[in-house]
Amino acid sequence: MEGKTGEKGLVLVLTGKGKGKSSSAFGMVMRCLGHGMRVGIVQFIKGAWETGEAKFLRRFPEEVEIKTLGEGFSWETQDRARDVAAAERAWAEARRMLADPRYDFVLLDEINVALRYEQIPLDPVLEALAARPPMQHAVLTGRNAPERLVELADLVTDMTLVKHPFRSGVKAQKGLEF
Repeated sequence: MEGKTGEKGLVLVLTGKGKGKSSSAFGMVMRCLGHGMRVGIVQFIKGAWETGEAKFLRRFPEEVEIKTLGEGFSWETQDRARDVAAAERAWAEARRMLADPRYDFVLLDEINVALRYEQIPLDPVLEALAARPPMQHAVLTGRNAPERLVELADLVTDMTLVKHPFRSGVKAQKGLEF
């Protein structure tokens, strides 16, 4: 531990088929707020219904800016152009936050889904992460994180699905999934 004295803004990727990627990221948001840090959040896919985290965090407008710009589970869409436009709007907000030194922590929730379905290109995301303020932390969530993003990241967690009630016909539960 004595040799661990370095400090920098980290890039964290939370990916995999298991539940808990966004939940883990929002846990970090709570920690940041507890330490008086300013937080920016962009939700890429969520937006068809209002999530509990968005409802809660809107109570703290001075500490958190949250932009919920998705239109739901876009892999089920029939309108790719609309999905791409929504992802581009979300990316514009994310790029702005990543460039702003007032944000200590930026969460790009479900961006990996937008990357997987090529709703936004990967190269500008990697460039913005590399160019962000030196002490700013960035967390990117969603299944199927691209390999080049994994390589750039300082920490990568792959959530593994073992069992989920959805497979037994149980719908998403308020407070647990949204």
